[in-house]
Amino acid sequence: MDARLNYMSRPGAGKAMKYFLSGVKALQDTTLPPATQELVALRVSQINGCAGCIDMHTKEAALAGETPVRLNLVAAWREATVFTEAERAALELAEEGTRVADAAGGVGDEVWARAARHYDEDELTALVVHIGFMNMVNRLNIITQQPAGDYVPGQLH
Repeated sequence: MDARLNYMSRPGAGKAMKYFLSGVKALQDTTLPPATQELVALRVSQINGCAGCIDMHTKEAALAGETPVRLNLVAAWREATVFTEAERAALELAEEGTRVADAAGGVGDEVWARAARHYDEDELTALVVHIGFMNMVNRLNIITQQPAGDYVPGQLH
C-alpha cells in the first residue's frame, strides 16, 4: 500500500506536523511514565485500527524494555494480570476517551476518579493530551493510508 500523502514533503503540512511532533516531545518530558505513554498510544491505535501507529508504538515500547507478553495483552488489558493499577486506569481512560461515540457521554466520573487516584494533575493533563493527540494522528494516518511495517524505532521519537 502506498500512502496517499507525504505530510513532511508539503511545506504547510510539514510545518504543522513538526509542531505536533514537538508537542509529543513535551509530553515525553513529563512525569507520566514512558511505559504508560506507549501502552496508551498502542491501545488508542488498536481501537482506531491505525496500523502505522500500532507498528510504531509496539516497536518503541519494545525498545524501551516492554515485554512481548505485556505488548500482546494490551488489547485485552482488563483480563490480563501484567498491568499495574495505574496502567489499568490509564488504559481505561484512553478507551473511554477514544470511544466517545460508543461511550454515549464520554469519560465517566468513575473512570476519571480511578485515573486521578494514580496520577497528579500534571500527569493527568499529559495523559489527556496524549490520548487526544493519538486519536488525531490515528485519523490522519487512516485517511491518508499510511503503510505499516517499516517503522524504525527512534525514527519519529
